[in-house]
Amino acid sequence: MRAKIATSLSALLLCIGSQLPAQAIDPAYQPQMERLAEIMGALYHLDDLCLRSGVDWRGQLADLMDLDEVDDDRRARLAGAFNDNYADFQQSHSRCTDSASLLTSRFLDEGAKISYDIHIRYAE
Repeated sequence: MRAKIATSLSALLLCIGSQLPAQAIDPAYQPQMERLAEIMGALYHLDDLCLRSGVDWRGQLADLMDLDEVDDDRRARLAGAFNDNYADFQQSHSRCTDSASLLTSRFLDEGAKISYDIHIRYAE
């Protein structure tokens, strides 16, 4: 009797499971990608204030997401991390101060380290 119930339950779960959308599994480097997106969001604002390098940080993130072939869920989370940090830095820094300049430098260094780490550890 228990075997029959278990078999019926398994069949039911299989049917229900086939009706639900598949949940993507994040790659191991997703936390680093989200941090990189946050950094790029901050740099999108701070670069314009302090460096004026002309780097399109938003475009760079879009290119990175395209290269990584992220799904819609990951794309939304990465864009959200970028946009949230951009908004935070836009509110807290209206001109290039010593603090903003130092943050810009630190973010560039941290972003370079994260990018290098992802490439070395996970590139095919």
